[in-house]
This record gives sequence, C-alpha cells and structure tokens, in this order.
Amino acid sequence: MNHLRSKYKRLTPDPRKNEPYIQILNPESYEKWDDEIYMVHNSSVFHSVAWAKVLSDSYHYTPCYLVSYDEDKLSTIVPMMDIKSFLTGSRGVSLPFTDYCDPLISEGLNFQDILDQIIQYAKKHNWKFIELRGGDKYLPDAVPSSRFFGHRLNLSHKENEIYKLFKNTFKRNIKKAASSGVTINFFTTLQAIKEFYRLNCITRKRHGLPPQPYFFFEKIYEHIVSKKIGIVVLASYNNKYIAGAIFFHFGDEAIYKYGASDMNYQNLRPNNLVMWEAIKWYAQKEYKTLSLGRTEPENHGLRQFKLGMGAQEYSIKYYRYDLKSGSFVKEPEKVSPFLAKAFGKLPVFALKIIGTLYYRHAG
Repeated sequence: MNHLRSKYKRLTPDPRKNEPYIQILNPESYEKWDDEIYMVHNSSVFHSVAWAKVLSDSYHYTPCYLVSYDEDKLSTIVPMMDIKSFLTGSRGVSLPFTDYCDPLISEGLNFQDILDQIIQYAKKHNWKFIELRGGDKYLPDAVPSSRFFGHRLNLSHKENEIYKLFKNTFKRNIKKAASSGVTINFFTTLQAIKEFYRLNCITRKRHGLPPQPYFFFEKIYEHIVSKKIGIVVLASYNNKYIAGAIFFHFGDEAIYKYGASDMNYQNLRPNNLVMWEAIKWYAQKEYKTLSLGRTEPENHGLRQFKLGMGAQEYSIKYYRYDLKSGSFVKEPEKVSPFLAKAFGKLPVFALKIIGTLYYRHAG
C-alpha cells in the first residue's frame, strides 16, 4: 500500500510550521480509494471515485486530490479538479457541479497549514482561483463567495413518524398525485436516464438555463446508477413520464441530486409523490439521512418544497481564493436576469447546444 502511494506527487511542507505532508493523488488510479474514503467520517458520494470519474470523463478535468496519511489512514482529503479554460481561466475547484464537498480534515490538523500547501500547488500550476464547496468551519473569518441553503431529512425514524413531519400541504399533494393515478417506478437503466434528461431539458428552459449535456448524464449512468450507488425515480401518468429525480447513495447517506418535471402536469403534484416514494425506499433500506442538496436563497419555491418535508435547514457556503490578491473574494453573478430571460425564449435544441459548449468552462 505504501508503495502505491509513493508514486504520487508530494508537496513540500514548511518545516518551520510542522505542516503535514500532502500528496497529490488521482483517485481513478488508486483501486483502494473508496474503501478508504468509506471509513472517513462525513465522507459522501462526492468524495468517491465514481463522482471523480463522472466529472473527469464528462469535461476532461484533471483530478488532483490533496491527501495526507496518519499511521496508514487517510487524515486529510481535499478533492480538487484542475480546470483549464480559455473562457473562465485555470483554477482548482472542490468540486465542480457538486452541491457541497467539505474538506475532510483529521482532528488536530491545522487547516491553514493545509491551505498554504494548496496555494503553493495552485501557484505552480498557474491557477487564478481556488474554489471550495463548503468548509466554513475551517474558514470562520473568510468572506464566502456565495451562500446557499442546505436541507437534510432524518430517515432513522419509522415511516409513519417521517410522514408526520411533513407539512399539511405536502401531505395533501402526495394524496392528490396518488388519487389522480400518478404512479412511481424506480430504475437503474440508461433508458430511464434518457427520460429524465428529456424532463430536465424542459425544466432548465423554464428556469432560463441551458441543460447539462446528455453525455454528462450518460457518465452518471455509467459510474453511479449502473454501479448501484444511484437510482432514477420517475412519475408516470397515462403512460407518459411527467416528473422524475436522480438520487445518489453512499455509506448511510442518500442524496437528492437532480429533479425535473413537465409543468403541464403540475396540477397533479407528481414531484411530491416522487419524493415520498424515494424517502420510503431509502428508509426501508436503513439509510440514516437524505440530503436534499443546495438551494439558492432566491428560489423560494424550492426552499418551501424541501421545508415541506420537515427537513432541517442549514447554511452552505462556497469560498473563492484569488491567487492574485491573496484573499477570499465574492463570486461574480453567473447568469444575469436578462440572459436567463433570453435563454427561456430559445428552443430546447438551441439550449442543448449551448449547454454542450459551455458547461466544461463553467465548472
């Protein structure tokens, strides 16, 4: 095992600071990665090799995970993707298209010492920025680049106790969908991914955003869904799929990653039934929590939808370290209201082309 680790790059710590030795590791080349990550407290599917493969295969990012070991056990994990883009600049992101990905730091280690070595690596590779999706407990005085709401549902209760936590409106919507003839099915097939992608394109257009490229969802199928660490849940009505969601799972945590629906059937409330059936499915399989991902502060509808399940709300902070100024900075607005309005008027096929060309640079 030590021989395997020795072939990876090692950063040079400052001996005056007693810094830990940080190695640069590509989890795709390390067959024991998930076994070791699984044993680390607070690890998630976003720290796994499967998610690394989805990102690197889809967008040709280079994984450069910063790790250290303490007595042959992982003690530090800061997953990073090296993004090279002529549009948005070179940077290290932990991790792109990821709701949250907290650095995993062993108790007793100083995160500032680790950050100093990440900055050292960033300068050698001409990064403009270092971006962290989480880690606020290590950066109490840093200025967040952006803020989101996170929501988490406790699945360790009995099914009827979970249901009792739902708001009355959410319960009524579940009953409305079921009584209207909406049915829910669980899939681990590529065809289900294709059905979800169709719904996702409709949903992204409604929000004034280009959809993620289809090959991204193909990679989700290849590395996550087909490996039985993810499922596709689809709602159908009169033999047509009208809503759906993609969930990941790792350890004892399930994650609601993507949701989509056809607004022509909104009156049937299929999204509520999708979530309830998924919650039951994961609770029966003895998963402890269901993370509902991130929510933008301005998205009041989605926030209320998640709170309607009785989920616990918390803050998610992203951080952007500017190598030029040597400080944490706010992130510029990604999509202006004018651009979102323009996207909303484009046909789906045009938005697909934009998404295919742009998302690699968005990171």
